[in-house]
Amino acid sequence: MARLILDTNCFAYNNKYYKQIRGAAMGSAFTQVLANIYMFEWEQDLIQYQEKHNGIYGRLNSIEEIYRELEKAQHKDINIKITTIISTSIHFLDVTITNGNGKLRTSIYHKPTTESYILPYTSDPPRHIHRNIPYEALLRAARICLHVNDFYFERIRIDMSLLLNHYPPSFITKQINRFFRLNNAMSVLHELNEDVYHHLHQTLLRQPTRREKTLIYMMHYPTVKPLVLQPKIWNKELMYPCYLRT
Repeated sequence: MARLILDTNCFAYNNKYYKQIRGAAMGSAFTQVLANIYMFEWEQDLIQYQEKHNGIYGRLNSIEEIYRELEKAQHKDINIKITTIISTSIHFLDVTITNGNGKLRTSIYHKPTTESYILPYTSDPPRHIHRNIPYEALLRAARICLHVNDFYFERIRIDMSLLLNHYPPSFITKQINRFFRLNNAMSVLHELNEDVYHHLHQTLLRQPTRREKTLIYMMHYPTVKPLVLQPKIWNKELMYPCYLRT
């Protein structure tokens, strides 16, 4: 089954069909599992080193040894690149964590290769999808950005991304106002009120996601099955005529 999935990734582009011969489809659930399995095996040498030395931490005279271990890992797979950085900030997934005089500050990290592409306004999904895109982008920014100025610059970036994907300015303004109005934070929009933003950040940060709400519900009501697993009621009237016997 794994070989079938990996060897039959095909897609269409410019009226031509292509077969992916390297890697796997990023949106596939199987790819995520396989990548986790591979990385688990790949990182075992580093994990053993970490456990042996009580974590990757040392004084200045041991930094060369850490570099040697990372250099060995660098040559295990040409597709996996390791970048070593000594700095007061670090990127982790979509977050930049900065240590400023002992205080951590978080903001959104954008990969250099990331393009400002989102679902174009000219596409034809249900309209609530377009309305949710600015809201969810601002929600993500408010959860991650600790400081109001970082949130402000991220909001400008969201504005530009929406404009580049042909969202009307009036639509953008309306949806941005909707976010601040629903979260009682209009003063952040107009004045960059730091106290109000701090309250907004803390509130949204602790707000459970849709997936977390589902898990909480299932934990409180363990006998209730997800809808997809619930038994279906047989109703022959709902069957397609071509499957009905005459």
